[in-house]
Amino acid sequence: MKPEIHPEYKTIAVHCSCGNAFETKSTLGKDLHVEVCSACHPFYTGKQKIVDTAGRVDKFRRKYGRG
Repeated sequence: MKPEIHPEYKTIAVHCSCGNAFETKSTLGKDLHVEVCSACHPFYTGKQKIVDTAGRVDKFRRKYGRG
């Protein structure tokens, strides 16, 4: 690898809108603010809303007279 062409890889702090904060490594060079993290994302918390796709299809067919 060539010397002095790669960005610095250092520890930064990541702050979420839910209040969670953690450290990670990045070449960004400054703190990062995110809206969703693993502490508040529905997929990771188990509070994911299940969408009733069959009900939506039936509603569409009733509305437009197909079926």
